[in-house]
Amino acid sequence: MDINYELYKVFYYVAKTLSFSEASKQLFISQSAVSQSVKVLEKKLNQPLFIRSTKRVQLTPEGEILLKHIEPAINLIRRGENQLLESNTLRGGQLRIGASDTICRYYLVSYLKEFHRKYPKIHIKVTNQTSIACAGLLDSGKVDCCITNYPNSGLSNTHRIQKIREFHDVFVASEEFAHLKGRKIHLKELQESPILMLDRKSATSEFLHSLFEQHQLELAPEIELSSNDVLIDLARIGLGIGFVPDYSIPEPISGLFVLDLAQVIPARYLAVAYNENLPVSQAAGRFMDMLLGDKRKPE
Repeated sequence: MDINYELYKVFYYVAKTLSFSEASKQLFISQSAVSQSVKVLEKKLNQPLFIRSTKRVQLTPEGEILLKHIEPAINLIRRGENQLLESNTLRGGQLRIGASDTICRYYLVSYLKEFHRKYPKIHIKVTNQTSIACAGLLDSGKVDCCITNYPNSGLSNTHRIQKIREFHDVFVASEEFAHLKGRKIHLKELQESPILMLDRKSATSEFLHSLFEQHQLELAPEIELSSNDVLIDLARIGLGIGFVPDYSIPEPISGLFVLDLAQVIPARYLAVAYNENLPVSQAAGRFMDMLLGDKRKPE
């Protein structure tokens, strides 16, 4: 049965106030419009909904049954409307972030804690993917922003990128490789060593392969994983030399040492990116401001 929602809305206000005049005030329509709407609804349902008298208005048994179903529906619609109205404010809504496990653990946790303290009603959803995959989440609109290692081949012209902080990648090894300690190590020498690194779908892997190619060297890693934490654990037990960002190395760095390279490894950056073709919510804007220290200058 196709019945206009407005008829049910008028019925609800009359049923809750048991007054046609009070319902008209709350709905900002005339009393005659209220009365007419109720009559139309009764005709469509073929049921009397109210008992009208000069002294008061009462619900019929049929009206009471209808109210039991209409009231939760009206309240559900109100909650939906309120959530939509608050979704672009700081009083509600959702903040959707894409970031790798390493960035989440070693960089984002303190910012997420501070953001939640300031805006406790905003729901935070973090999707863990590699930095390259996070760029794809931006394209599909599945996240509001992503915090990524930069450079990142997944980022495109539609992405606005802003650098947050500089970091350096390092090679770490255990005492199993003590012969490399205390001297300059060339990449060619590392080429003959078992390298532990992130898999090829990561920005870090792209970066290291590119570095070796620039020196006309081929990189054939011993182990490729999706977790820097596991790489560090494997390096600590002597399975190879790990290549990891410096911000992921625990302090103190027990059981490991950082190799001193002859070649300079270019710095990389942590960056925040968002899709400039999609609207940015207040929550996402405020979170990015927090990361950037309110210096929103595009790179």
